[in-house]
Amino acid sequence: MTDYICFQPLLQEVGQIIGLFILNSVFTSGCIIFYGLRSFSYLLLNQPHMLYKLCFPLLLLGCIHCSGRKEHKTNRKPVPSTGTTTVSEETKRTETYAGRLLTYAQQNGYATDLAFLVDMKSSSGSNRFFVYSFEKKKIINKGLVTHGNCGEAFLTERRYGNTVGCNCTSLGKYKIGKKYYGRFGLAYKLHGLESTNNKAFERFVVLHGHSCVPDSETKPFPICQSNGCPTVSPHFLETLATYINKSEKPILLWIYE
Repeated sequence: MTDYICFQPLLQEVGQIIGLFILNSVFTSGCIIFYGLRSFSYLLLNQPHMLYKLCFPLLLLGCIHCSGRKEHKTNRKPVPSTGTTTVSEETKRTETYAGRLLTYAQQNGYATDLAFLVDMKSSSGSNRFFVYSFEKKKIINKGLVTHGNCGEAFLTERRYGNTVGCNCTSLGKYKIGKKYYGRFGLAYKLHGLESTNNKAFERFVVLHGHSCVPDSETKPFPICQSNGCPTVSPHFLETLATYINKSEKPILLWIYE
């Protein structure tokens, strides 16, 4: 009890200070609100253009903030649902050309179990040589393949040709012919079946392997270029050879863009 009596004056003084602080805060806040509403009313009645100039930056900041939140929500990556398969552009293009090639094979007596397709629209550093199974209706193997340099040190754009000595890739359908062993080892002769590539045999355009072609993708970096031959890696050529050697009918190769 004695301790409480000794500290009672001090407690009373602290209480008075806290009370004055609260009263001062309430008074200050009231003044700010009062004069703020008064100024707003004055501007609204007498100078609305000034009110617009003052409020516009605040509205602009608010819009930017809301837009940022909306963009943040929009950019969230959707969680893929279970069982949903996204078909790539590569697959769509391959299936389209494979369907057309199957019709051609059926009408002209070529192999109808599989075919080779080369999509020149893809970069050389991407797998663009596809082994397509007509029976399974899908790509069963793929690898890198060169395109012709058209006589330049390094061709930077897509260009095609069909004249002797042009060193360009020729678009069109090919029949894969007999195998032989030449300058680059195992190779397969190619017979052009369209006006865009009917000089392939005369130009010595063949399917062969070369060590400059890697076994895996190098994109975005390109691979080496050829003098017009669809050149693959030696390992991938061995894989292609197994398909070719097992086929009872000639396999078709279609180089397209």
